[in-house]
Amino acid sequence: MLGYLIALAVGGLIIGAFARLALPGKDPMTIPQTMLVGIGGTFAAGLLVRVFFGPHYTAGFLASLVCATVIVYVIRRARGGSLTDPGRPHLRR
Repeated sequence: MLGYLIALAVGGLIIGAFARLALPGKDPMTIPQTMLVGIGGTFAAGLLVRVFFGPHYTAGFLASLVCATVIVYVIRRARGGSLTDPGRPHLRR
């Protein structure tokens, strides 16, 4: 179980890092946020592939990367940024 969680975190970090690199501009995300983006992208890709192609297919690296990149873009838009501008993170006072 511990090995699975470590593999999930490392895989999420890799997918999230590539998703951040896919969009131009520097993203002010921490390493745990990058892991969560990668894990979320992999989960979303798995759901989409299962819905569109059936239960016998699994999501691959490319589908996970596309979904994670969409998540990074949505986060940028929520910050007030655009495709090339990451926007300003919300500062807590």
